[in-house]
Amino acid sequence: MPEPLLVVEGLDVRYGPVSAVRGLGLEVHRGEIVGLIGPNGAGKTTTLHALMGLQAAQAGEVRLEGRPIRGLHPEAIARLGLGLVPEGRRIYADFTVAENLQLGIVGRGDRPGVEEDLAWIHELFPVVREFRDRPAGALSGGQQQQLAIARALAAGPRVLLLDEPSLGLAPKLVDTLFEALVQIRDRGVGVLLVEQRAQRTVALAARTHVLSNGAVSLTLAPSDAGDTDRLIAAYLA
Repeated sequence: MPEPLLVVEGLDVRYGPVSAVRGLGLEVHRGEIVGLIGPNGAGKTTTLHALMGLQAAQAGEVRLEGRPIRGLHPEAIARLGLGLVPEGRRIYADFTVAENLQLGIVGRGDRPGVEEDLAWIHELFPVVREFRDRPAGALSGGQQQQLAIARALAAGPRVLLLDEPSLGLAPKLVDTLFEALVQIRDRGVGVLLVEQRAQRTVALAARTHVLSNGAVSLTLAPSDAGDTDRLIAAYLA
């Protein structure tokens, strides 16, 4: 099997004396979705922030395409090919849709293929092209989420980290989001998906890690998606 795009080994993150993430290990391969689920406060967002360099980790190894990245600044990590779509979207409301997308392009460093990627992004999320001159703050919540993902993709990431992308979306838009994730995966991007919709995540992902008190308590396969009792037990562990 080819070398994973993202390797995390023994990751520890603490807030003072409190352990938020303990000994976390996972891998994300090219063209693969890996899920990360668990109850509130389990350490999911902290994990993504630590991988992106937004939160210091006290121990462990993080490698992107074989290169150690723990301790680097977030901007450097982004230029190396790790992208984050944070919870709450965090788009620039006063900027136009096109200007928000341009910020993603700036973050891609010297990686080629901008025009090709933009054409694909416009096909994936037509609202980004349709409303390119509209202030981003005027978009609906679902449209803003599509823009947030499009902006991250414009940076040309090797691996995309998504933090609760379906939060607050109507069911139809949730379907649109999960369909887009399949297309992103099929383009060869690795995806680490933090999601509240456990059953859909387990069904979609190659494997899904359950976090409990900052540590992986269980790893589920797509075949486990229909086992409601096991999913409930995983959250209560």
